[in-house]
Amino acid sequence: MGLQEALCRAIAHSRFQIGDFKRGLRVRERLRLRGAVVGALLTAEKSNCLPKLLKTGLVLHAMPADAMIECEKLTKRFGHVVAVDHVSFKVKKGSIFGFLGPNGSGKSTVIRMLCGLLEPSDGLGRIAGFDVATQTDAIKSLIGYMSQKFSLYDELTVYENLMFYGRLYGLRGATLAKRRDELIALTHIEPYLERRAALLSGGWRQRLAMACSLVHKPSVLFLDEPTAGIDPVARRELWDLLFEFSSLGMTLFVTTHYMDEAERCSHVGYIHMSKLVVCGVPDDLKTMPIVNPPGTKRLDVTCDHVTVGLQAVRHLPGVRTATVFGQSMHLLLDEGTSEEFLRAELAKSGIPHADIRPIAPSLEDVFVALTTNRKNGNGQ
Repeated sequence: MGLQEALCRAIAHSRFQIGDFKRGLRVRERLRLRGAVVGALLTAEKSNCLPKLLKTGLVLHAMPADAMIECEKLTKRFGHVVAVDHVSFKVKKGSIFGFLGPNGSGKSTVIRMLCGLLEPSDGLGRIAGFDVATQTDAIKSLIGYMSQKFSLYDELTVYENLMFYGRLYGLRGATLAKRRDELIALTHIEPYLERRAALLSGGWRQRLAMACSLVHKPSVLFLDEPTAGIDPVARRELWDLLFEFSSLGMTLFVTTHYMDEAERCSHVGYIHMSKLVVCGVPDDLKTMPIVNPPGTKRLDVTCDHVTVGLQAVRHLPGVRTATVFGQSMHLLLDEGTSEEFLRAELAKSGIPHADIRPIAPSLEDVFVALTTNRKNGNGQ
């Protein structure tokens, strides 16, 4: 029995057991059946059908490269639908690359091609110099992938998930124990080792998923919306880990919808309707002419009843855009629009006091401007 067949049988068997358990299977029966996945893997190994890479636990490394991730006109078509359209960018070693875009814009498809899970329809993709279409075995030993949806085994405990993924990557004995302990210390997940994954909170489930994606010490880590659905404290702690990984030389590729997270990235790319619209350093993107139209200025207006204030100013002459940011408003105005004019209009709406100051554009301003431009037919 080959490795792929063994794993498929194990996964199918495990899912059958989980369904039975939810219909009332006794706890001791669940515990007896829980080892099916790991057992199938060990059976495959004893049958000498594990690839050499998995049996030894060795990790292949490419020659040192300035760019760890490269895309050259990378394209993916599904029939007549173009999911990714000639996307090109490079990500340097040790950097944090933020990949942003609306839902359905092609972010996850790009990741799947770079991970060797989807074959590109056109163009090239490389990880540390290895071609994603023809050298997938080498690439898979270099990358870790943390999917958008939690994909570990809910019926296994934290400890059992770590052990399973360690064995899957060929770790055994003292090597496995050492790496397991390193990951437990890194993610601070020790208090939950005996808890089933299904019973973890969102933040701790993400920590477990990250630990499993790091078990083989990858050089590149892909994270598909890793902080979606978790609380602000867990988000901050997760990003603290990402900064630590980056400082150690790991290259991180992160998709996110949170602009404050994008601001933390060393470079960002914005994809819209399958096309890469812009890519660069956040501070450089904020100086683009499309974000700073000639003859305009940006102001932050902090006041009480900010939603009332927004309705009062958004349609005033000279106000081009107005959006709420927390307890304040961000306005893009014609240069000739005075602060006194704004204060007078706010006072008419029952807001006698407002703190007004000039501001630089944010990344959210950048992407709103770019998206609006493309929707108006000016981005082709």
